[in-house]
Amino acid sequence: MIPAAEDPALELRNVSRRFGKTVALDGVSLTIGAGEIICLVGRSGCGKSTLLRMIAGVDTIDAGRILLNGDEVSGPSIFVEPEDRKIGFVFQDYALFPHLTVEQNILFGLRGRPKKAAAYRANEILDHIGIEHLKARYPHMLSGGEQQRAALARALAPQPDILLMDEPFSNLDRGLRDRVRDETLSLLRRLGTTVIMVTHDPEEALSAGDRIVLMRSGGIVQTGSGYDLHDRPVNPYAAEFFCAFNKVPGVFREGHVETAIGRFAQRLELGEGSPATLYIRPQGISVSRGGGQFRGHVQSRVFLGDVEQLAVKVDGLEQPLLVKTMLRLEAGTDLVGLVVSPESCLAFPAA
Repeated sequence: MIPAAEDPALELRNVSRRFGKTVALDGVSLTIGAGEIICLVGRSGCGKSTLLRMIAGVDTIDAGRILLNGDEVSGPSIFVEPEDRKIGFVFQDYALFPHLTVEQNILFGLRGRPKKAAAYRANEILDHIGIEHLKARYPHMLSGGEQQRAALARALAPQPDILLMDEPFSNLDRGLRDRVRDETLSLLRRLGTTVIMVTHDPEEALSAGDRIVLMRSGGIVQTGSGYDLHDRPVNPYAAEFFCAFNKVPGVFREGHVETAIGRFAQRLELGEGSPATLYIRPQGISVSRGGGQFRGHVQSRVFLGDVEQLAVKVDGLEQPLLVKTMLRLEAGTDLVGLVVSPESCLAFPAA
């Protein structure tokens, strides 16, 4: 007899939610396995934070079902209260109680347990996260990174089945954000925690999630690994969310998009002679002081540290091409040669 497959940590089945005439979620379906780290991304108002609240149970769904470990917690005839869902939540502002120490904040999440067992668990999670030395401090005495770790400890102390994180690193400075995020996700992976994290940062989503769920207007646009969404976007919205492309108009003929800067092989379900748009990554255009596939005039240049971004005017194109290059051009350099890497190109039917 073949054993039954383990139930997913979370299942969303056609979940919908409206606020008046506004559709916040529109038939969202998603399955998340135990131990997966999922990043929900999308523009503001796409429904990602609403979806988090539905999963947590702090708001109700209008239609569909939500199952945790195979058990229905939201549906047409059932609603399990948030405190009974075994879900942890780390908020954007951390939501630590200012009048309680770090240890007392953690113990608050363990209320209802025997005092001795709660104290043991609090010390255990403080040690796991490496903030045992901070347990007697109050939130105002902590740095941003320390507050984030304290909030994480409080959320993990009750040993939730799923941890929800809403923009958990956005309040940290850039350098600190990267380090704290890497340390936090490394810990969560070691613990085998199932995580759903909302972020507005495309780079954070690409680097942090086992899978990315890209949302728009209350629905899921595309789900997959970072490589899937970055390299194989299903539509222009998905492409432009993760990269600022050059968009070059063209015509689709014989398996190629013909443009003012050349002919590029692309797979499109389009009729012969149909208008198409070629999407070219700025880092996929090579610059030289000599010849190239075509030439252009440098209109402006912006130094970005590791690379320089050029705006290059090319005959036949209304908009200048944005090019990211490690080549340091001499001041006053105007005419340059350009070569487009075919691997840096995508194409979609013209809007």
